Amino acid sequence: MTAQDLKNSVLQRAMQGKLVEQRAEEGTAIELIKNSKFYGKGKEIKEDEKPYSIPDTWLWVRLVDIGDIVGGGTPKTSEVSFWENGTISWITPADMRGLGKYVSCGMRKITKVGLEKSSARLLPKGTVIYSSRAPIGYIAIALNELCTNQGFKSVIPFNVELSEYLYYCLISQTQNIISRASGTTFKEISGGEFGQTIIPIPPLAEQKRIVAKIEELLPYIEKYDKAYSKLTVVDKKFPEDMQKSILQYAIQGKLVEQRAEEGTGDELYCQIQTGKEKLIQSGIIKREKPLPEITEEEKPFDIPASWKWVRLAEICEGKPVNGYSPKNVDYITEVKKLTLTATTSGYFKPDAFKYVDIEKDKVSSYWLKHNDLLIQRSNSRELVGTSCIYTGNDDEYIYPDLMMRIRTLQGIELAYLDYALKSPATRHHFTQNATGTSSSMPKINQDIVANALIPLPPLQEQKRIVEKLEKIMTYIQRFGK
Repeated sequence: MTAQDLKNSVLQRAMQGKLVEQRAEEGTAIELIKNSKFYGKGKEIKEDEKPYSIPDTWLWVRLVDIGDIVGGGTPKTSEVSFWENGTISWITPADMRGLGKYVSCGMRKITKVGLEKSSARLLPKGTVIYSSRAPIGYIAIALNELCTNQGFKSVIPFNVELSEYLYYCLISQTQNIISRASGTTFKEISGGEFGQTIIPIPPLAEQKRIVAKIEELLPYIEKYDKAYSKLTVVDKKFPEDMQKSILQYAIQGKLVEQRAEEGTGDELYCQIQTGKEKLIQSGIIKREKPLPEITEEEKPFDIPASWKWVRLAEICEGKPVNGYSPKNVDYITEVKKLTLTATTSGYFKPDAFKYVDIEKDKVSSYWLKHNDLLIQRSNSRELVGTSCIYTGNDDEYIYPDLMMRIRTLQGIELAYLDYALKSPATRHHFTQNATGTSSSMPKINQDIVANALIPLPPLQEQKRIVEKLEKIMTYIQRFGK
């Protein structure tokens, strides 16, 4: 049993009323919340929704029955008055990584005007904030007034004394919450759905004893974790190796079954090329020089008969486009340029940028659009070619000359293409073809990326592969933490 398994077991027993004894003199949960203005707002809880039995003095409720569910917002980043000399703490999911039980501030602060001109809301001390996307499950209690971006669903309990228990309760509910999230490129749980989360509520005094017992046990779990880590040091690369194996398995057509009714990769390719030709005729994109035919010797492995090998640029608007890197400045401007760190992990980090002092219209061709695909054209040999889906807002950032941008055509599931680019076969293509005088920062050019081989399944199969991969990757990532 891992330390996380042990912690999960302790939390589970706590939420079932088995960690501390019940005391009649402490009253009941219904006495605690019956006068709350929120009680009764949630849907009726049916018997088959209750995941386990709880003591008679406890009560099953939905989150909306015990507090206000609040989203967040981001003031317009190009408006200096919303940010300069800000005094109000503003939290993003990135600020939560590695954080403990409490949060007081993030990397940035906003002004009162910025708060008033956005959908962000000032949250009181004791609010429990919960990251609802990218990723789901970061949680902390506000030590002071603060606000969050839109990546959170926060709970302002009717009684601030509920916060400590609610913190651990929501940790124990993370898998349940994730299972109810929706989305393909990234998962998110809506405020309405989050508010319907079912939780067990004990009397207030018992809540406090539960929290005290959990926190009494946590140091022992941490000691166990250190010992367990030493015993499993040889397996430290297991998640990474497993992820690579699963990705390779997926792009070889072995992760999900093929279905005749979904068509073929050849048919999809023809549809994509027809659509591309219409864009060319309309003047929306330019006609590129034809790419060389794919030879049998180039194909790195066999794929299903219903799939088709294609070159990357054939299923995109054109060849990758290099970015632009004006000089960084140390003051706020209207133009933010991403750094390599923004995409090195394989997912977009919105806080990894530098300001550049240049007129917006002079960099109009470098503004990123939501769901652009970025590829690092220079980095260490291990990381060169790293891909990332840009999940930010349109025209919020430009991208640097150490990255390339790709825009896909209709008929391609973006997340599938990103997984294909992250697979061992494609990573091998990039690392083996990277060149340059610097051993620490080799480069790949547009032709290397444009000619990368991509196995193309029918569109519906692409979507099924992504759905399966996201389920598996969530488990693997948690295993590695």
